[in-house]
Amino acid sequence: MRKFNIRKVLDGLTAGSSSASQQQQLQQQHPPGNREPEIQETLQSEHFQLCKTVRHGFPYQPSALAFDPVQKILAVGTQTGALRLFGRPGVECYCQHDSGAAVIQLQFLINEGALVSALADDTLHLWNLRQKRPAILHSLKFCRERVTFCHLPFQSKWLYVGTERGNIHIVNVESFTLSGYVIMWNKAIELSSKSHPGPVVHISDNPMDEGKLLIGFESGTVVLWDLKSKKADYRYTYDEAIHSVAWHHEGKQFICSHSDGTLTIWNVRSPAKPVQTITPHGKQLKDGKKPEPCKPILKVEFKTTRPGEPFIILSGGLSYDTVGRRPCLTVMHGKSTAVLEMDYSIVDFLTLCETPYPNDFQEPYAVVVLLEKDLVLIDLAQNGYPIFENPYPLSIHESPVTCCEYFADCPVDLIPALYSVGARQKRQGYSKKEWPINGGNWGLGAQSYSEIIITGHADGSVKFWDASAINLQVLYKLKTSKVFEKSRNKDDKPNTDIVDEDPYAIQIISWCPESRMLCIAGVSAHVIIYRFSKQEVITEVIPMLEVRLLYEISDVESPEGEQAPPLPTPVGSANPQPVPPQSHPSTSSSSSDGLRDNVPCLKVKNSPLKQSPGYQTELVIQLVWVSGEPPQQITSLAVNSSYGLVVFGNCSGIAMVDYLQKAVLLNLGTIELCGSSDPYRREPRSPRKSRQPSGAGLCDISEGTVAPEDRCKSPTSAKMSRKLSLPTDLKPDLDVKDNSFSRSRSSSVTSIDKESREAISALHFCETFTRKADSAPSPCLWVGTTLGTVLVIALNLPPGGEQRLLQPVIVSPSGTILRLKGAVLRMAFLDSTGCLMPPAYESWKEHNVPEEKDEKEKLKKRRPVSVSPSSSQEISENQYAVICSEKQAKVISLPTQNCAYKQNITETSFVLRGDIVSLSNSICLACFCANGHIMTFSLPSLRPLLDVYYLPLTNMRIARTFCFTNNGQALYLVSPTEIQRLTYSQETCENLQEMLGELFTPVETPEAPNRGFFKGLFGGGAQSLDREELFGESSSGKASRSLAQHIPGPGGIEGVKGAASGVVGELARARLALDERGQKLSDLEERTAAMLSSADSFSKHAHEMMLKYKDKKWYQF
Repeated sequence: MRKFNIRKVLDGLTAGSSSASQQQQLQQQHPPGNREPEIQETLQSEHFQLCKTVRHGFPYQPSALAFDPVQKILAVGTQTGALRLFGRPGVECYCQHDSGAAVIQLQFLINEGALVSALADDTLHLWNLRQKRPAILHSLKFCRERVTFCHLPFQSKWLYVGTERGNIHIVNVESFTLSGYVIMWNKAIELSSKSHPGPVVHISDNPMDEGKLLIGFESGTVVLWDLKSKKADYRYTYDEAIHSVAWHHEGKQFICSHSDGTLTIWNVRSPAKPVQTITPHGKQLKDGKKPEPCKPILKVEFKTTRPGEPFIILSGGLSYDTVGRRPCLTVMHGKSTAVLEMDYSIVDFLTLCETPYPNDFQEPYAVVVLLEKDLVLIDLAQNGYPIFENPYPLSIHESPVTCCEYFADCPVDLIPALYSVGARQKRQGYSKKEWPINGGNWGLGAQSYSEIIITGHADGSVKFWDASAINLQVLYKLKTSKVFEKSRNKDDKPNTDIVDEDPYAIQIISWCPESRMLCIAGVSAHVIIYRFSKQEVITEVIPMLEVRLLYEISDVESPEGEQAPPLPTPVGSANPQPVPPQSHPSTSSSSSDGLRDNVPCLKVKNSPLKQSPGYQTELVIQLVWVSGEPPQQITSLAVNSSYGLVVFGNCSGIAMVDYLQKAVLLNLGTIELCGSSDPYRREPRSPRKSRQPSGAGLCDISEGTVAPEDRCKSPTSAKMSRKLSLPTDLKPDLDVKDNSFSRSRSSSVTSIDKESREAISALHFCETFTRKADSAPSPCLWVGTTLGTVLVIALNLPPGGEQRLLQPVIVSPSGTILRLKGAVLRMAFLDSTGCLMPPAYESWKEHNVPEEKDEKEKLKKRRPVSVSPSSSQEISENQYAVICSEKQAKVISLPTQNCAYKQNITETSFVLRGDIVSLSNSICLACFCANGHIMTFSLPSLRPLLDVYYLPLTNMRIARTFCFTNNGQALYLVSPTEIQRLTYSQETCENLQEMLGELFTPVETPEAPNRGFFKGLFGGGAQSLDREELFGESSSGKASRSLAQHIPGPGGIEGVKGAASGVVGELARARLALDERGQKLSDLEERTAAMLSSADSFSKHAHEMMLKYKDKKWYQF
């Protein structure tokens, strides 16, 4: 089979064209002597492979909790069938049940490196945690009964499973098969009882006698079942439904929590009535009446301490009159009762104890509380019960995430700088002890480069995270809302708001890691520019500008040609000279006809602002209302530290601001930007119609931008994306005869605002050739729109030093216009060797230096353009512009502006995110499509290197947050509370196994509690039970086959299931994982066998002792 060269030379060329016709076309576009130089590309398809790496953040919709007290590992199950395992900080693991059913309960095989999960679809699963990526070894599906509760005694292989019908089945966790031994509900309850006792809500064995099983039924009946005699010893009845039961470690008493907010404590041998009834939150009435009923106590735990009183810990039980009170955890210790308020409702809690043995003093030291949106750990050993400082990155969703950016290979001094300013933001009052969940071991961090994730939030906060070596740690938090006046109450809210809630929500983040300049665009059409400083400053007046972006369709056609248009005037001034920023301009709230006009959406503070070390406000820019029309939300944003410029655009137009001089340089509507006559209009190179002049043509193209009624009501709604609207999969063609441009159609096509608007969708500062005739590169801005137009604006910067602050920057459209299909998403520039040319930047320097001498030195050093690779090029050398749109990618040769390569990325879908990234000392274009495909293309030739179906676009959150970065890394917000990271690099996939932490570490099980002389003497202490003899097939027979179905698990291979393109690496990983699994399973078998033999010998020894002393009197010992 012939191997075709997939270089795309002309617009109309397709991937299937033969190399001969390619050669012919190449000569047509580039005559001999003017051929494109051949660039050696090093990236091949074997460099790429797609797999998930790690998931960070709080488990979304948690439903179950478990803790291994020996391994010190915490497990959390969720309503979507996810499993999150936490060890020491930095050791985390995410697994998923294929069915997606909710996890109702989790049980560790303590110190065995295994976990049993019970799901809402009545399946039980055994997870092997002895491998870095845990996998299911066995599953058991109950066919006729619904699972409601499970209990696995410590050091037992028999799992008790309670069902909705009130029966209890017993599962062998080694083989995951059912025992023939069943406790039927009708045998457990009294024969005289006329009603069904309800589902099983609790099972536990007596801490001192494994042969006695305590069964709690929902209706309020509790039964102590004798496993050997197969009958009930005692039955305890109470007229309120039971939610949970807990034993006292001596096995003589147990406590029940009820639906009326009461706790009942029972003596085992006194089933007639409870010894004590407590209503922790009930008002005690006079005359000895029963307290008023309270809300149900959902869970209770009864933990003893050697020196003092036991702890009774419970959730729920508040009185009904505490309306609006937050959920509480109550800790009763002796005579003191502490009520600990929580921020969210309590899903579950567990008391962490020193011993795994239920028959010893428990010595509780902490309570782990799983809340709906948080995980809290309470220190029981300190007065006031302080909480531990949570070291896991669980606060991603503290305020809903509205946008994400990901930066790999950052300057090495960035993370320490952000950490040092962020360390001052730490809260006080935490427990002084170390975080007690400290199991597992860290992986080997193979990555040597630093990675930073920035998240923008609905409350206007921006968080910086250290994401190096697959970990995540918050570095610094910036509150952008600090510069605005807050409305005290709802009546006080300004009526200029364009969103009902979250007016400060972050929409776009533009960050330059080298200069540390940060720029954010918010939902209220505001832009804030920040500088980084390590020194605290007090800003007397917050610098601000107001920009009136007006969308007008002008009938007058004024040819522009090569001449620059008249300079747009800065706000508040009639001349083009920079003006001192108006701190608080006297905005008129209404125009002559009573319409709201020239008013910004938010009010900037007019009092001095104390700015802590970190990011400090340099300038606030706000778009204002125009003749009763609110400003449109910003769709694109870029900042350049070398030029001292920030530029932003929306569906009305584009504005450029000089943030050094605090002056507006450019303020153009999209129609004015294109100009009514294209100075470079010529016969099209490909068979397509030339476009109509912009002045008239834009009227005919209905572009999907957000109309007033469609505007974002909340930052988490569908419209908060990089572009205001996303086209549907099927885009109708604009014209039957001309299908080269397709229109984006959104819900607002039939809106009141029938004006179709071309929005600014991409902005890129660079130093390149602005026109065909240019002989040398110069600073410019490339602008991409939602209709696939790319325009170039030339920038004439004054000299550096003091002149930069005195002379104006001259901005003029160059006349260069390029066309692509679909909205333009991303632009980048390559030099003649195919290397990426980053935009010019100025390295970070501390600007808050008091000495004048240093200030002058700094100004002298300031240069308008840092030396970029193109500056040192010879004049004859060319460059390449890489432009990616929703539909296609083009590589344009500069200065000739010929299309060197073209790739139609997708016909039926559209690209959501495209990034030009570096990988393996080369660069590529990475794209994520709405149809779920992740693709990469080589540069500059745009050869397809990877195309993998990853996940469909199920919600706008993924579209809003998906981003690629260097070194084969990518991420997106997989749920409202979690970030999923993935890699498309073969090398990272191969190193992943080493980088992941290990959950299971070999730890000796603590010694069993000493029975003591007198307990041994008088037959006290724990009674053992030969469960094997009782539940094994020989004595109890086989279970009914129709009751449950055994499903063998995929085992260790699960750990290497990543969607692959490199077959060799895949096989190698599968072999490694199988070897590891085999080795660890053999360890498990050996240890289980050792346990069985030791239990057997202990049983025999105990039997011999009993025979020896059976007939002796106590004084004969």
